[in-house]
Amino acid sequence: MKKLSDEVVFKHGAVIKNRMVQPPMLTNSGMNGEVSEDTLNYWKARSNSAGLVITEYNYVSENGGPSMTWADNRTQLAIYDDKFLPGLKKLAQTMKEHGNKALVQLAHTGREANYRAHLGLPVYAPTSADYSFLPYEVKGFTTEQVEQVVKDFGAATKCAIEAGFDGIEIHGANHYLIQQFFSRFSNKRTDKWREADSFPLAVAEEVFKVVKKYAPQDFIVGYRISPEEINGDNVGYTWHESTELIGKLTKKFDFDYIHLSLPVYNARPSDSDKTFAELFKPYLGDETKLIIVGGVMDKQAAEDALKYTDLVAAGRAQIIDANFARKVVTGEGSIISEITDEEELQQKFTPGLREVFDKETKRPNFAKKAFGELDYDKALKY
Repeated sequence: MKKLSDEVVFKHGAVIKNRMVQPPMLTNSGMNGEVSEDTLNYWKARSNSAGLVITEYNYVSENGGPSMTWADNRTQLAIYDDKFLPGLKKLAQTMKEHGNKALVQLAHTGREANYRAHLGLPVYAPTSADYSFLPYEVKGFTTEQVEQVVKDFGAATKCAIEAGFDGIEIHGANHYLIQQFFSRFSNKRTDKWREADSFPLAVAEEVFKVVKKYAPQDFIVGYRISPEEINGDNVGYTWHESTELIGKLTKKFDFDYIHLSLPVYNARPSDSDKTFAELFKPYLGDETKLIIVGGVMDKQAAEDALKYTDLVAAGRAQIIDANFARKVVTGEGSIISEITDEEELQQKFTPGLREVFDKETKRPNFAKKAFGELDYDKALKY
């Protein structure tokens, strides 16, 4: 009988103290991509809760971000240059100071690098396009540029190792570049990168090559995926194709876990009575853990989610209550579900997050209103 308080051992020997995960969420705290004091304060408040904590998506190439930002000095974090290393070292130390395992999520945002467009810089994607849902055109990568991005994922992995993180998560979800290559809606290429699984497999190969050469034995490597991409009549892929991709990834590479990005933890596709978690489980391979996320806002939901998975991620709840995971694991303390201006400061919200929240809704009934807003979910890429 699984319990939230169970110690978990990953296949390469890494141990975490409970089954709770804080998933990647944009803190809007970077100083032109660099870790700031606001970043560190946010994570210091959350370093004694979930057993596994994962940074927001760090962009691995100079043209890979920023995305979803609101001001010049409040950007997404970056990991494409050694100049970011000192800040990342401080971040790793802060996230790990209470014995948690800390990971960096690695991403290239592709067509979602909207702040580049704001600055008048080109935004890249698998194929040139003028999407109706974007206020700017995107340029298709050359073959050589794609190959460079693959190498950038490897370089970012080496940087994460040098910074002292316990692992990395490859971001293949949320409509970012890896998903864009996997999607037939956005990948119209005619070269060797036209095959849907070619780019995610190449990225994984580069990452594992670096891990084998530079990382300690118990270094954790995970992969996050959105099970389906269905937007009305535009179908990028379904769970039938994404489970096949995960099967290839876990058969060829020694992933410690697969992380499903879900709207709610027990979500099901339209053509199955099983949850996405149940459908993906058979494709994970030996000892590869499953993480699911979505709608876990209290202890009851966390325990129910555990029926389907090995590890339970809670993001929105962990923003509002920095000690949410610890409270649901121990059963001690009341969970904060509504937040005031004073509580924002106590929970170490970054100024960037406070700015977004204040635009989205008014308090005191903040939690109920804001977490029902689709735009808010998109903004945090949860």
